[in-house]
Order: sequence, then C-alpha cells, then structure tokens
Amino acid sequence: MPGQDSAGMSAKKGAPQESEGGAPAGRNGKAAAQGVQPSPSGVNQNYLNYVKSLAPPTKHFHNCFRAFIVGGLICCVGQFLRTEFEYLLGLTGDELAGAVSMALIFLGCLLTGLGVYDRIGKAAGAGSIVPITGFANSVASPALEFKAEGYITGMAAKMFTVAGPIIVFGVLSGTIVGLIYYFL
Repeated sequence: MPGQDSAGMSAKKGAPQESEGGAPAGRNGKAAAQGVQPSPSGVNQNYLNYVKSLAPPTKHFHNCFRAFIVGGLICCVGQFLRTEFEYLLGLTGDELAGAVSMALIFLGCLLTGLGVYDRIGKAAGAGSIVPITGFANSVASPALEFKAEGYITGMAAKMFTVAGPIIVFGVLSGTIVGLIYYFL
C-alpha cells in the first residue's frame, strides 16, 4: 500500500492500516491475510492442531490398569511379608507393621541400587511411586546419582532433594495432630 512502512503503519500519522481482508496489517495482519486466525488468548489454533496430529494418543485406561496391577502387586508383597513375619517371627501390632515397612523400604532401595526399580517405574508409573517402596526409591536414587561428588557434599546433601519436603510435611503435620490430641 502506498504511504505505508514495513510494519503496516501509516507514514502520515502512525495509525495501523487495514490489509485486503479487513484485518489490521502489522503484527497479526499478515497471519489474518493468509487465513490463519489467532485465538483471543494469542494461541495459534492451527499450530495446536498440528501438534495434536503428531503427538501419539495417550492410553489413559492402559496406564491406569498397569499402575493398578503393579501397585497391587507391591501391596501383595507387603501382605505376604506381614503374614510371614507374623507366623515365623511371632510379631504383632506395631512391631509387625514396623518390620513390614522396613522390609519394603529395604527392597525398594535394593531394587533401586540394582537398577530394577527404574524399569518398574517406567512401566507402572504411579503404581510404583505411591507405595512406600516409591518413597525409598525417591531417597536412594539421588543418593546413588550424586555419589561421585563425595559422601558429604554429594550423597548426603542430595539424598533428600525429592523426599525432603515430604518428610518435613509429615513430621510437622504429625506434631500438630499430636499437640491437638494432647490438649483436647
């Protein structure tokens, strides 16, 4: 258009000019002239459709089923340990619950150290993260990863990067609940 610079502004007053399609020329004017309509939020809908066409479809039911199966198998292992500790060692109550928890944490750390738990996690997703073995994995995995940096500055410092906030929240909420029960 005569009297217009490259940004679509009028040479006379600096006012935006309209393109052939009636949309303002300039920032979105070229896109509007080509038939690409940006959404009100500024997201190009054609690009989103293109990305969606290339992305593989998610398998929600399949992922949930695998998480359910693996989480259930971990719980079955815990129940098996509970039964065996109860009959073989004669443990009851809190001693039995503590022994089962320690055994599951040990198994989670052992499988993490052997590299097996990472493969289980990739296949099962949340089914392997939610049980106590997933908590053991979240403590042991950074410790193994940063072992080369030294025992103090690497392993000990990085061990609780993932699980640290969970531990702090658990201790604080347990303390608050304990104080409430104490004063009531």
